[in-house]
Amino acid sequence: MRKLLCVRMMTSVVALSLIASAFTFLHAQERPLVIDLNEALEIALSENPTVKVAEEEIVKKKYAQKGAYAALFPQINLSGDYGRTLKKQVMYMDGAFDMTAMMMPMFDGMEQTFATQVPGYQPGTLLKEINAATPQVDPAAGETGITVGRDNNWSAGFSAGLPLVNVALWKSLAVSAVDVELAVEQARASKIDMINLVKKSFYNVLLAGDSYRVFQESYDHATANYRDIQNKFNQGLVPEYDLIRAGVSVKNMEPNLLQAENARVLSEWQLKALLGLDLELDLECKGRLTDFQSELFADYLALATQTGLEDNSVLKQLDLQGKLLTRTLEMQRMDFLPTLSLSAIYQWSAMNNDFRLKDYRWNPYSVLSLSVSVPVFSGGSRLHKLKQTQHSIRQLRLQKEDTQRNLQLSIKLSTDNMNTCVKRFDAAQKAVEQAGRGYEIARKRYDVGAGTLLETNDAELALTQAKLNFHQAIYDYMTARADLEKTLGKESYRK
Repeated sequence: MRKLLCVRMMTSVVALSLIASAFTFLHAQERPLVIDLNEALEIALSENPTVKVAEEEIVKKKYAQKGAYAALFPQINLSGDYGRTLKKQVMYMDGAFDMTAMMMPMFDGMEQTFATQVPGYQPGTLLKEINAATPQVDPAAGETGITVGRDNNWSAGFSAGLPLVNVALWKSLAVSAVDVELAVEQARASKIDMINLVKKSFYNVLLAGDSYRVFQESYDHATANYRDIQNKFNQGLVPEYDLIRAGVSVKNMEPNLLQAENARVLSEWQLKALLGLDLELDLECKGRLTDFQSELFADYLALATQTGLEDNSVLKQLDLQGKLLTRTLEMQRMDFLPTLSLSAIYQWSAMNNDFRLKDYRWNPYSVLSLSVSVPVFSGGSRLHKLKQTQHSIRQLRLQKEDTQRNLQLSIKLSTDNMNTCVKRFDAAQKAVEQAGRGYEIARKRYDVGAGTLLETNDAELALTQAKLNFHQAIYDYMTARADLEKTLGKESYRK
């Protein structure tokens, strides 16, 4: 009985532990992901597909550069070949079977020797004796021909080639190096663009949250005001018109509150999409736009003096493209120069009429050669490519001048916008203080019967608008600063 009781108690403890663990896990899953701006940037730069694609492009360009350097090394190939002779070649040798005709030069020399060395020798005696002893050959005997070769032909071996002098190839290596630099700069541009988008999206989330809180606060004030007026109406202290007007004010606030809530959800979706996160994930951005107001003036003065374009990614890419075209032009000019290459072949060959490979006789064959190639005429293709590259360089130079003017205009617009936002912020800050004071006075005047509900509602509307303008000024400044940092080519993670 005690054992059974102990088992039941242990089972209960285990079940409670599992339930507690499951509850803790579910509770942990329900917790939102809270991030600040720097954490959002780190997530975006590590998870966003656009940044990953740019990084993969760098790796691809580096492999392409290594492939270009591989052309400087010897190219070694192993080859094998088998051929089956269907009909053997026939060779014809006219006069090949007339031995007298073939040996005639030697016989003439012997005749001269005997005539000078042997006393009493009659010239022509040797030839007469040879002709008498040699059978006559049919003149058509050589027309039957001789078959050459065997049924099976085998060959295997190595071949190697090495460019000794190829200036165009050497120049192409410099082109590959610039191509890698361009890929790195394009990746940096992708990061700068991503930083700009994430910052603006993050600020948009903060603006939507602050706007929602402003409308929520206004709605709460209107609701509290309606309840207060309803109590006064029940006591006969205020007319029915005030009660109706207060109810209408509450209902008018609801659409703005719903729209602000929808804007907050949409801004969070946009940020989660940029960060590469699941749209269903509960995300919470840490901080408010008011956290940036202390840095507003000092930050503006610091950035306003940094108007140089030396770090601008667009101009850097144009410079690298110009450098790439210049190297390409040099490489195309080198195509007019001769090239020198070294090649070697070492092969074994065998021929037989059967497939007994072990009985084959393999004969080695080797060749070492130098090859010189001098370009003479190609229909003008090399010259046309050269002219095309020269015009591309001129076109890129004009494009760079136009881009530089537009970027300088963008800097002026951003700095002017930041200056305007600073002034708007100062005015909105004072407006919030005055509107808040005016709302308090209007409330007190209405409570003591010295004011009207219209004055209170007007003061409430002025306060709401002043708060919205205050947050909008900060948001506009932060987005303008983000655009300026993008134009200047800054990659900072700071707020």
